Amino acid sequence: MGDMVFGVLTWLPGLILAITLHEAAHGYVASALGDPTARMLGRVTLNPIRHIDPFGTLVLPGLLFLVSAPFLFGWAKPVPVDYRNLRHPKRDMAWVALAGPGMNIFLAVVSAAALHGALLLPDPAADWLITTLQKSVLINCVLAVFNMIPVPPLDGGRVLVGILPMRAAVVVARMERVGMLALIGVIFLLPLALSQFGVDFDPFSRIIGPVVRALLGAVYTTAGIPLF
Repeated sequence: MGDMVFGVLTWLPGLILAITLHEAAHGYVASALGDPTARMLGRVTLNPIRHIDPFGTLVLPGLLFLVSAPFLFGWAKPVPVDYRNLRHPKRDMAWVALAGPGMNIFLAVVSAAALHGALLLPDPAADWLITTLQKSVLINCVLAVFNMIPVPPLDGGRVLVGILPMRAAVVVARMERVGMLALIGVIFLLPLALSQFGVDFDPFSRIIGPVVRALLGAVYTTAGIPLF
């Protein structure tokens, strides 16, 4: 029980902060580019309650934790953006989308840099803070990479829509309604089903994993933390 409590107390701060600031960054950039929708609805805020999605923020990360998954993953309620208010709708939507993963990379670097100070604390405070910061780096790197998959409604999909010619952009944008369900099916449900038949199919570890590890290395190097 003590290990479970420690696990929750080290995963939760980084997950809440990563998801909250990811969504707030979308709203802030949208507001700066001409769309006040998120600000008017109170979504440009550091209050995590305003960003919580019951399944994506609570249920899914909780299930992953209970089954001892090698990573925690989740999402918040999407920040509403009315592209018609943006000064350059197609281009600006790409910048709004990039703001979320950009914030996650920034948080990862800040968390890694904070390890310098955490190492100076006495035990057991140092143990808790070091573990929490390391998990914060991992969470933010996973969220940044996953969200940049070029499939709507993920941020990478919206960036793709913003840079493609109009005809191709319309085709990609139509995937918005089914994109997340398809990703959950391919990344989580299909591997689980195939494993029952002895088939090793893990696209997350084989495709996304190497990119996450590369980003982790870059983050720790930027923060001046030696890798062993």
